[in-house]
Amino acid sequence: MMRFAAGLLCVALSLSACAQEGPPAVAAKPGAKATKAPNAIEPFIRSGTPEARARDAIRRINDQVTIEWVGAAPFPGFRQIVVGGQVVYVSDDGKYLMQGQVFDTFTDTNMGDAPLNAVRRKLMATIPKADRIVFSPPNPKYTVSVFTDVECGFCRKFHSEIAEINRQGIAVEYLAFPRMGLGSPDFQKMVSVWCAPDRRRALTDAKNDRPVKNVNCTNPVTMEYDVGRRAGLTGTPMIVAADGTALGGYLPPEKLRAALDQLAAGKAVGRSNATEPAAGRGGAGSR
Repeated sequence: MMRFAAGLLCVALSLSACAQEGPPAVAAKPGAKATKAPNAIEPFIRSGTPEARARDAIRRINDQVTIEWVGAAPFPGFRQIVVGGQVVYVSDDGKYLMQGQVFDTFTDTNMGDAPLNAVRRKLMATIPKADRIVFSPPNPKYTVSVFTDVECGFCRKFHSEIAEINRQGIAVEYLAFPRMGLGSPDFQKMVSVWCAPDRRRALTDAKNDRPVKNVNCTNPVTMEYDVGRRAGLTGTPMIVAADGTALGGYLPPEKLRAALDQLAAGKAVGRSNATEPAAGRGGAGSR
């Protein structure tokens, strides 16, 4: 039963410690370095509390995962836990674990959104703007962070519409997520993009199958990849609004603007807003 539960956490939650990576990256140039991801610091939990029992329940299933947040669930008798970019619920005695979405039927609110969005905001804040590739209009109304891959079809489609996205008043800050894993040819191509003298041009070239010079430098690709996994990324592109809301996969410019307007008006935006599914980490869904 415990083996089943561990597998359930790995597959259904896509927990960071369960995700399969490619081999370690090999620098093409001596001395080239990757910016390290910030160490994951788990929240302090006092022993003997329901939070501690909930943490220990997760640890019994998988002691390698990072617990990002633990708090009271919106219904009695359970704790709510953000782990691996997902929300789970553990009974206060640590015996039962539940997965799935919990809705307030009076307000039609997904009760896992608020803590998950708060965790995403903190994770996004660890990535300096200098480590992002930014396409922005002069005075943007909105800014989104977009985890991207140079090979995935919907990432390319999204980028082909970047001028119209900017005309909609939206700034796009790209983060690297080589979905084939660290050390893959995809990873090296993205390192070359982030190390290019003109990163905006290099990204556009890579997404249009134009050659990009193979170079290395101190770069944030590994760090951004790790943040994406902890933020719950299951495919690219992943669009994250300023409040931490994940808007799903590809959205055309007008629908992206409508979703951001909806968020600004205080209305929830579901993941079903994505016009097309994001391409999975192993390449499924790309075209």
